[in-house]
Amino acid sequence: MMPVASVTLTPSMTAPSQPDSPIASPDAAPTGAAAVAGSASADLVQDVADANRILFHQGVVDAFGHVSARHDKDPTRFLLARNIAPALVTAADILEFALDGEPACPDARRVYLERFIHAAIYRARPDVHAVVHSHSPAVVPFSVVRSAGLRPVSHMCGFLGAGPPIFEIRDCVGDESDLLIRDNALGDALARTLGDGNVVLMRGHGATAVGPSLKIAVYRAVYTEVNARLLADALRLGPVEYLSPGEAHMTMTVNEGQVDRPWAMWKAAARRAL
Repeated sequence: MMPVASVTLTPSMTAPSQPDSPIASPDAAPTGAAAVAGSASADLVQDVADANRILFHQGVVDAFGHVSARHDKDPTRFLLARNIAPALVTAADILEFALDGEPACPDARRVYLERFIHAAIYRARPDVHAVVHSHSPAVVPFSVVRSAGLRPVSHMCGFLGAGPPIFEIRDCVGDESDLLIRDNALGDALARTLGDGNVVLMRGHGATAVGPSLKIAVYRAVYTEVNARLLADALRLGPVEYLSPGEAHMTMTVNEGQVDRPWAMWKAAARRAL
């Protein structure tokens, strides 16, 4: 595992800020080459851009949601797009962030409010190299019906294991919040709920998937949505036979060892749609 430098945080849970967390004009140009993903490899920057469009074309994100990757040369930083709809992200939109969730380089463009999801998970999980946050439509119902349980029913979804935990934001800020992870304190709480798992549901909000690589995190986000659709259909038919723990582990190992195959197909399809 890569070491992660400690970060001193001063969380604020006062009056809500604007959902976009504006720094300045959303369309302002970068202030220099360093403003666009710094020293990260060009391939990783392009992969993050492609991941955004893949997730849109696979129905995981819409105008909202985001995906990040840990910096490939500095584990105390990560790459995330500026505040923009995922389908529109290009390599020029990818910015570099420190593990406190703030931009690592001067930049005038707006950033995502919920960047603290990514920052907190990277701080807590040195094994995680990519994070996807979505409002995946088939998944949200499982975040509000705890008795249903989003356990894996398909061999493509073994990474769900015994089923992801559900983050309850009311435990942190009461019942008058906007449900958004708008600071490091809430990010840390979400990361604690995720624990060492692969996916965490967020009650009434969505889900966050993580992985040891960008391709695997995207795969998990896509197939979390697929499993939710399949399970909802199965529950209408009768009692469900879920994957056993052993089946879940083995199918995850086998399928994620072939992640280049769906990634290549999804990327080609997303690029054709440009």
